[in-house]
Amino acid sequence: MQHVIDFADIGLADLPQVGGKNASLGEMIRELGAQGVSVPGGFATTSAAFRAFIDANDLRAGISSALDRYHAGEATLQVTGLAIRDTILGGSFSDETADAIRAAYRALSGAHPVPVAVRSSATAEDLPDASFAGQQETFLNVVGEHDLLDACLRCYASLFTDRAISYRDLNGIDQLDVALSIGVQRMVRSDSGGSGVMFSIDTDSGFPDVVVISAAWGLGETVVQGIVDPDKYVVFKPFLDDPTLSPIIEKTVGEKATKMVLGTGGTVRTRIKETTATERARLVLGDDEVLALARWAVAIERHYGRPMDMEWAKDGVTGELFIVQARPETVQSRRSATKFTVHRLTGTGDVLATGAAIGDAIATGPACVIKSAADIERFVDGSILVTEMTDPDWVPIMARAAGIVTDHGGSTSHAAIVSRELGIPAIVGSGSATHDIPDGAIVTLSCADGDRGEVYAGALPFETEEIDLGALPTTRTKVLVNVATPAAAFQWWRLPVSGVGLARMEFIINNLITVHPMALIHPERVTDPAERKRIAHLTRGYADPRDYFVETLALGIAKLAAPHHPDPVIVRMSDFKTNEYAHLLGGAAFEGEEENPMIGFRGASRYYDSRYREGFELECRAIRRVREQIGFRNVIVMIPFCRTVGEADRVLEVMAANGLKRGENGLEVYMMCEIPANVVLAEQFATRFDGFSIGSNDLTQLTLGVDRDSGSLAALFDERDPAVTTLIAEAIRKAHAAGIKIGICGQGPSDHADFAQFLVREGIDSISLNPDSVLKTLPRIAEAEALVATV
Repeated sequence: MQHVIDFADIGLADLPQVGGKNASLGEMIRELGAQGVSVPGGFATTSAAFRAFIDANDLRAGISSALDRYHAGEATLQVTGLAIRDTILGGSFSDETADAIRAAYRALSGAHPVPVAVRSSATAEDLPDASFAGQQETFLNVVGEHDLLDACLRCYASLFTDRAISYRDLNGIDQLDVALSIGVQRMVRSDSGGSGVMFSIDTDSGFPDVVVISAAWGLGETVVQGIVDPDKYVVFKPFLDDPTLSPIIEKTVGEKATKMVLGTGGTVRTRIKETTATERARLVLGDDEVLALARWAVAIERHYGRPMDMEWAKDGVTGELFIVQARPETVQSRRSATKFTVHRLTGTGDVLATGAAIGDAIATGPACVIKSAADIERFVDGSILVTEMTDPDWVPIMARAAGIVTDHGGSTSHAAIVSRELGIPAIVGSGSATHDIPDGAIVTLSCADGDRGEVYAGALPFETEEIDLGALPTTRTKVLVNVATPAAAFQWWRLPVSGVGLARMEFIINNLITVHPMALIHPERVTDPAERKRIAHLTRGYADPRDYFVETLALGIAKLAAPHHPDPVIVRMSDFKTNEYAHLLGGAAFEGEEENPMIGFRGASRYYDSRYREGFELECRAIRRVREQIGFRNVIVMIPFCRTVGEADRVLEVMAANGLKRGENGLEVYMMCEIPANVVLAEQFATRFDGFSIGSNDLTQLTLGVDRDSGSLAALFDERDPAVTTLIAEAIRKAHAAGIKIGICGQGPSDHADFAQFLVREGIDSISLNPDSVLKTLPRIAEAEALVATV
């Protein structure tokens, strides 16, 4: 019997001998080392050695009897698991197995014993349809033969942790058919570097073209267990083959309040310590390291032929990166590509907590606040579990929860991974939900609005709709989508649309940047001490505060563009009004009072004016970065509220001076057609722009003389008024005569079937809709096209 096998001699075909985790490590060492993927060396004990251990110590009958009593309801899970584990810990290795482990450890160590990670690898683990994340134990910083054998014995016992027993029952796996292999892997000194988790797919939306990386200081257990709120990086995979591009589309600094480091010796193998203020403010990984890991993720995914869930570590001494685990992703890869489920809240309430949304569903129920695993028995089935964080011991009750909320953890924490696999909506990293949500209170947990989730007071009404995308009609008129916040960018990637008709830059500035750009250029003019302090906090880590604006805006636009590449993504330059700009941090110092901001200093008029021109230049820098450094050449720039032809020339001149010259590097520039003058002089505007997008709200306002914000005049505001439709029809005719494209972005075609039919009849090229309107409006557009065809 073979007791031990070196990782270099193991492949996926050896899963029955060494379990999923170890088989995968060996496979990567053998097959992916030539592609630069680094995996620490080590060895594995065999499943045959485990079964020999069970038989030699005469344990099988006792384990079987204990499990029978549990399944018959005669013993609790806790009593059963403890009894089996104690029985195993009372056994001993045969001389042959112990000698084989010692010899392999000596070969790995060389002259001096080295620290190793001792991990459990079950033969029913890391399968394509079950991840078994964290079901068995891992022991870090194990040094010396005696401690190694002790850790191996404890790994055997961990095959019957409460969570592992429960998880196998949940997945219909026979408890006694499973054997355990032990992986002994050289430790990466990530205690002085960093580590984390990486997925080759967006784990919440299933968007397949990104790598998502979480990172924290120290050993990786803090990320996996959800102890810390890690940094997050998202990389667009299709651009990774181009060495001239840096396709990172998200970089978020996590709190990273603590880190796990090596212990002080003896039985203290690891310990938790607080991070420094500098560590909390700084990203763990540099851009080159993020891209290197992303390329490894793509290589691993390509080799395995499926999305993968990986753990990585960075040696703080040498700076080397390593992959320390890889397993199949088991949630999104199993979802239907044609079934699309939409969840919508139809009521509002007070927000009690927010955090990273896991999944896209909504759940209501009583909050069950449990701060300690010792109080798990308090959990009430069907309630919303609210806790500080979860680890595998919580799985038995997580499976019975309607939803989960945690104080700590990121999108790759244990709570997030298990919630996805169980199909339960969760909000992680809320910060203080256990304090802010009253125990027993009825709450609504919503993950329906992108990657930020909310917990509301009360049971809010909501609706769920499932649509078969394959049954939707195709249309001659292109259907595009309006997008606003990068947080929801991936949520709608499955929609059958032909790109983005309107991406609003001001949403990114308002929600992510939050600072007036001129306040970053001229900070001396910001006099409010609280605002100055907040701006300094946001721009920490940037040598020049302006770079904070440019990078944040560029990454936000890139994330909006990624799900739609290579289709066109039309990004409208900022269209704040003065009162809206004034609400940004530092904004009051740069914005004056206006009686009617809706027709005041907004849109194109700001871009060449000395009061804002420097701010517009930062916007141009962000667009250049998106197109030239990140790689989204499909991004089209759109100019809003351009009142005159002369103003168009001045804006285009400023853009060209900032490296955005129409026609160079394929750059197209569109104009919002939203002022009657745009229609009257459409032929002249068409010589300066590549396309028009009808802004029906402003066009209606200015044609009918109705303030779009006036509640008392709401009955008069109707884009179907003949005066408005006459201008729209004329704009379409003139655009086509000039040979440029024209579309419309607005809610009208969704709300009014006759308006959609009018647009189709006039031959509009595209209709851009809000994401939740696309599915119901596509059939309406198809019907309109059919009616027009019969006339």
